[in-house]
Amino acid sequence: MKITTAGKQLNLTEAMEQYVEKKLSSLEKFFDRIEKAVVTLGMETHHHQKGEIFYAECKMDVPGADLFGKKTAKDIYAAIDCLRDELESKLKKYKQKLRGNVKKSKSGGRNVKEYQPEE
Repeated sequence: MKITTAGKQLNLTEAMEQYVEKKLSSLEKFFDRIEKAVVTLGMETHHHQKGEIFYAECKMDVPGADLFGKKTAKDIYAAIDCLRDELESKLKKYKQKLRGNVKKSKSGGRNVKEYQPEE
């Protein structure tokens, strides 16, 4: 997987890039056909009374779909952690959809079984 990291209204440090690389590369154990991920880290400016609010967003290319996630937090590393968790759940849902492991409804269970009462 190729990971591209960019910063908006934020000076991107080497530590941030390494942290993103470490967190997102761990997603490959859930779905190994991830082609690339474009991560944008930034700071929202319209929350002037709440202090600095950071965000992390990612557009992930997988065969047949694009997955997108965005999370905000008061710390950039916390936003990256939340983003990773969101992408993990989206990857699991997408993988389940590809396999066709959608749970069946239980409505037809009794009608299929033939019940023979004892006489």
